[in-house]
Amino acid sequence: MTASAVGLLALFLILLLALSWPLGRFVAALCGGRLPGWMLRVESGIGRLAGFRSDEGMGWKRYTLALLAFNALGVLAVYLLQRFQAELPLNPAAMADVSPDSSFNTAISFVTNTNWQGYSGESTMSYLTQMLGLSVQNFLSAATGIAVVFALIRGLAARSAEAVGNFWTDVTRITLWLLLPLSLILALVFVSEGVIQNFDAYKDVTTLESQTWQQPQVDDKGQPILDDKGQPVTKEASGQTQTLPMGPVASQESIKMLGTNGGGFFNANSAHPYENPSALSNLWQMLAIFLIPAALCFAFGREVGDGRQGWAVLAAMTVMFVVAVLCILPPEQAGNPLFTPLGVDQTASAVQAGGNMEGKEVRFGINASGLFAVITTAASCGAVNAMHDSLTPLGGMVPLVMMQLGEVVFGGVGTGLYGMLVFAVLAVFIAGLMIGRTPEYLGKKIEAREMKLVSVAILVTPIVVLAGTAVAVLLDAGKAGVANPGAHGFSEILYAFTSAGNNNGSAFAGLSANTPFYNVALGLVMWLGRFGVIVPVMALAGSLAAKKRLPVTGGTLPTHGPLFVVLLIGTVLLVGLLNYVPALALGPMVEHLMLWSGK
Repeated sequence: MTASAVGLLALFLILLLALSWPLGRFVAALCGGRLPGWMLRVESGIGRLAGFRSDEGMGWKRYTLALLAFNALGVLAVYLLQRFQAELPLNPAAMADVSPDSSFNTAISFVTNTNWQGYSGESTMSYLTQMLGLSVQNFLSAATGIAVVFALIRGLAARSAEAVGNFWTDVTRITLWLLLPLSLILALVFVSEGVIQNFDAYKDVTTLESQTWQQPQVDDKGQPILDDKGQPVTKEASGQTQTLPMGPVASQESIKMLGTNGGGFFNANSAHPYENPSALSNLWQMLAIFLIPAALCFAFGREVGDGRQGWAVLAAMTVMFVVAVLCILPPEQAGNPLFTPLGVDQTASAVQAGGNMEGKEVRFGINASGLFAVITTAASCGAVNAMHDSLTPLGGMVPLVMMQLGEVVFGGVGTGLYGMLVFAVLAVFIAGLMIGRTPEYLGKKIEAREMKLVSVAILVTPIVVLAGTAVAVLLDAGKAGVANPGAHGFSEILYAFTSAGNNNGSAFAGLSANTPFYNVALGLVMWLGRFGVIVPVMALAGSLAAKKRLPVTGGTLPTHGPLFVVLLIGTVLLVGLLNYVPALALGPMVEHLMLWSGK
């Protein structure tokens, strides 16, 4: 790694710590309900209007049912908004109604915090759909994830209780006092950096030079026409006029990052200059992705009465994150060994001059692009400032691995911490087997019921990811969208299902996934990957809440020191990643060997 890469990583971590530590104090107050009186009165008023009592506790089953019903209604609302957007206002570009399969996929995508986008935002979604549908779900899906981790934290902190909180109060509180204020502040920061925020019609401008390009053909509903191989049908076009899309971008960009959602207003996402215009805005976006996940670690320590517990979890996340950055940058800086610079003997051993800049924005370069790729896939964000499909094989494997770990390396807002706590419970169980003692975590005995729930939570995602990938590579409809046959094509399919199952939303993008098969298959995987984990985590929260907290004894395994951090990292790597090793061997690993052998 270069000195500039190390410096950027160090700056990022220092700023993250400085911002997340004080925020963690406030998040802990949110979780515990220790808010100023005027805030509590506002919540009570909202509760009366909405028909719920803000101080009424819920058991885990009632909490989960409310959560599932709320998110199911969200899917229906976003689906209908897309299907009728042509008849609705705030549509200056006269966008057509979105097709049923794409609407289904997008509705599930934004409700599950995945934000997988099989469409081009600036040519598919109206301003109303972007704001009322997608941006609203950016808030609500993020609030849902934080609510789940609040319930789990209460289960661990409770002396012995039936209730794990009130879902309606939690979602209201998180949205009103955490996500909205932070999003407003960050949106203003983005506007100051040049991110656009308007309701203007798209603007036609004259370019300095005439351009020639391949124009994708679309049907009467605005969807791309595909050939028998699943590739877009194009025709050559030329002109000296370019249409510049406008829109309320900064407001969506802020919650897109803070909520670890990732769905871009434009197709190019955070590589687009209207979404991410400068190196400084790029740094703010990276910090925003990790801000709340890091703050939740501090909040966790405060709520369980031992700040060291939060530091231990944060340390495990940080170590894995730093290692991932150290793994992605060297192959990107080395470049492609098959690219021989001009003027060099074609038989000579030479590497790509300046490193692998393919698919990267010049204003960010390799260091900021590689760091962004790790951050966005370590969290369940999915925003991208470079083309992941253009990464080197080993460079592309790092984002894959970060998602396949369960996105617990900081992870999404709420989802990362409750995923890591599930692995912590498994780690103490493994340690208990080693010493022949009933395992405990934070004074709660870990018994057969808890381990069954942990097993389900850990295994759901690999099952849906690997099963979906297997079905796709077996069916013609799945193979039709592959642009690069062979190992890289397999990686594209594996990446798509990994991203969907882990609710990330980023893509290799060489896969033409806006087809009925992929829209339906990935939609189902996103739903199962989200709620197939949330339900057992909520059951775990209820089971732990009902247990009495036991006093610490000489035989209790400390869960706040370096030994436990190492044990936790080992558990995440061995249990979380081993499920995917055979699939990785068929994709990026073999592609790397083929590349460096000259094949």
